[in-house]
Amino acid sequence: MNAFSPTTPEEVLSVVQWAADNRAPLEIVGQGSKRAVGRPAQAEHTVSLAQLTGITLYEPAELVLTARAGTSIAEIEKLLAEQNQRLDFEPSDYGPLFGAPRGAGTIGGVLATNLSGPRRLKAGAARDHILGINAVSGRGEMFKAGGRVVKNVTGYDVSKAMANSWGTLAVCTDVAFKVVPASDTETTLVIRSLLDEQASAAMALALGSSAEVSSAAHLPEGLSVSVANGVLGSEAATLLRLEGFPPSIDYRLNLLRHILKSAGDLHVLEGEPSKALWRDIRDCIPFADGTLKPVWRVSMQPSQAHAMTLDLRRSCPASAFYDWQGGLVWLRMEHGDPEADQLRGLVRAHGGGHATLVRAEAAIRAAIPVFEPQPPALRALSDRLKESFDPLGILNPGRMN
Repeated sequence: MNAFSPTTPEEVLSVVQWAADNRAPLEIVGQGSKRAVGRPAQAEHTVSLAQLTGITLYEPAELVLTARAGTSIAEIEKLLAEQNQRLDFEPSDYGPLFGAPRGAGTIGGVLATNLSGPRRLKAGAARDHILGINAVSGRGEMFKAGGRVVKNVTGYDVSKAMANSWGTLAVCTDVAFKVVPASDTETTLVIRSLLDEQASAAMALALGSSAEVSSAAHLPEGLSVSVANGVLGSEAATLLRLEGFPPSIDYRLNLLRHILKSAGDLHVLEGEPSKALWRDIRDCIPFADGTLKPVWRVSMQPSQAHAMTLDLRRSCPASAFYDWQGGLVWLRMEHGDPEADQLRGLVRAHGGGHATLVRAEAAIRAAIPVFEPQPPALRALSDRLKESFDPLGILNPGRMN
């Protein structure tokens, strides 16, 4: 077994060319913060990009940042904060979910997994902000796609193709992302003690208004106390985030108070407590419990999420909370069985969606489809894409199967 730690793109190219020549499968990892997601890779050799680091271009006025794939998100966010800028898609950090500290995720891993946080409602996912990449295909060929300025869209679709590929198409060595100015301030309106169905209606009403809500989430009773150092207490909490200039926030907050005046007890959370709250929701802190109880990430119609969860609970014990107005459901299966067939059947029955098993023991991940099985036509398209980039199947084999 070989463990490669390239420090330059040229070294990455050399490793992949060796692997292609020898038909030697490679497991591609960054800092390993998401290594336990997906099926265990069927590879004897490992390529760690943890030493392929550094911010190679940052032009705040042009809203562009380029970095080596192994550069930590923590380093990038620190640099951006110094210029009052941010990655608008708010990438999730899975470290705490697996008992690791925050800050170990890499920018390459963010693109490979297409992770995004609560602001996805307004800002989109990582794939919507990628400008360009440098990468090495499974053929052992170095290529570029896109550009590092916002106006350059050449090859943009190739860059997007890397999103959610989990390292199975190519090894990205450099990535360029669009950045945006950070908001002056943020405020969270908290509605207390709503049931899941009531919370769904309240979030839909808020998102349908002109209040420009950037994030909407619901934490049922008992889970709310686990975020932001318990600032919400243990009652159920429905959360609506407003960002921007203080006068604008004040106006929109009053608008929400008016349209939600019959929804329940309203409170306001400002400044750092609000930011800590959304960081914890982003990173699935309510389920960062030090166990390996199965945790699912379900993307589906917001209006159907609470009903699907209720049907699931009728047959097996599960805890849930909701992000993206209910379009993202986090589920923890309390008795240890992932109940994959039942869950996916219920998601289909409630309008369709995607269920990804984010956390589970290795034996469980090896036995069931971790990622949502694709329809035949989409699977054929994915296979053709894989054939184009990695015809020998040497990059992260088995990870997504």
